[in-house]
Amino acid sequence: MFSKTCEYAIRATIFIAAESYRDQRVGLQDIAIKIDSPEAFTAKILQTLVKHKVINSTKGPSGGFDIPKDLIAQIKLAQIVSAIDGDAVYNSCAIGLKQCSEVQPCPVHNKFKNIREELKKMLCTTTLEELALGIKSGSTYLKI
Repeated sequence: MFSKTCEYAIRATIFIAAESYRDQRVGLQDIAIKIDSPEAFTAKILQTLVKHKVINSTKGPSGGFDIPKDLIAQIKLAQIVSAIDGDAVYNSCAIGLKQCSEVQPCPVHNKFKNIREELKKMLCTTTLEELALGIKSGSTYLKI
């Protein structure tokens, strides 16, 4: 459903948010290890998230990545997905056809339409806070 890049971005952002609740900035290496992602790939993802103002980056010895606590509850999962994958998850064909529409639907277009609408609803209503608090409490995990 999401690109591999987007999956890593979601995991990284959740981890950064959970650490931000503990007043901690986290470094690139820690993030890459925690989300099981190659470090160079993670760096590019984090740059994109900083550019889209989803996370903050601070340079220097006490630097790293964080999210202001008061913003964590305002960030929706849709913002992360949009920053990385754009609107492809809402518009692309479920089976990868280049052209698929209401006028010329693919074989699964009409069945997938409801799933796509539910996905959009979930992404637009799920906050980063909900996801980070699950990690913080130990009820959910980023790596098993």
